[in-house]
Amino acid sequence: MSVSTQTIRHEYLRHNKKFPHVWCPGCGNGIVMAALLRAIYRMELSKDEVVLASGIGCSGRMPTYLDFNTLHTTHGRALTFATGVKLANPALNVVVVMGDGDATAIGGNHFIHAARRNLNLTAIIINNSIYGMTGGQYSPTTPFGARSTTSVYGHIEQAFSIAELAVTAGASFVARSTVYHAELLDTLIEQAMHKQGFAVVEVISNCHVQYGRRNQLGGAVDMLKSYKENAITVARAAQLTAEQLEGKTTIGVLTDRQLPVSTEEYEKIRLRAEQS
Repeated sequence: MSVSTQTIRHEYLRHNKKFPHVWCPGCGNGIVMAALLRAIYRMELSKDEVVLASGIGCSGRMPTYLDFNTLHTTHGRALTFATGVKLANPALNVVVVMGDGDATAIGGNHFIHAARRNLNLTAIIINNSIYGMTGGQYSPTTPFGARSTTSVYGHIEQAFSIAELAVTAGASFVARSTVYHAELLDTLIEQAMHKQGFAVVEVISNCHVQYGRRNQLGGAVDMLKSYKENAITVARAAQLTAEQLEGKTTIGVLTDRQLPVSTEEYEKIRLRAEQS
């Protein structure tokens, strides 16, 4: 199904609410939002079949702009609200959009256990290596040595990989893209939404205002170019040594496996309880 930008814009945006948006010029959040809408459009889902939940942060504004069933929840708790929605109505397509800090710092345990339970949700985590909205503090994904408002002389902690954490914790589907690879991104989101089980799409994105400026990475265009130059496919990465992979970002589907789905197992227990 071909994607009409005009149709998407007309169908899915809340034109009379909260526009123009609050994101900085060049921010990757708009690219992620557009990719999500293209995926939903291709899936031919009605707006009432989709629930979009978010936490706090720059990405947390996305439900304000999109005309679905939406929840703008508290910091780090988007997955808990989404879990309740999915358990109450398993037929809904529930998507949770979070930032790296929202999902893996204050929301870290919720993220780990959502993956472990293999909840039938789609989690889109926009990873810009910083707390963008709240002042530029370092996050769990800020690289060692990087500067932020809370590491003005260089970050002394090691970053962890969101995608690898999701795989280890038990997610059924884990993928990664960058905001430069926009067409790949909407394909991965569509695959994630079709997947039964907990599906995670990590999106490497630029925060050129809070992160790029402090770390001399240039503006939005410069950071996008770096994603183009340093991203490699999963197939290509498999052919390289650990030394050759240093500084590279692997993009594509990292894992796709069949595991018992928590919402389906919950329904079995509910039926057994009714019959006992």
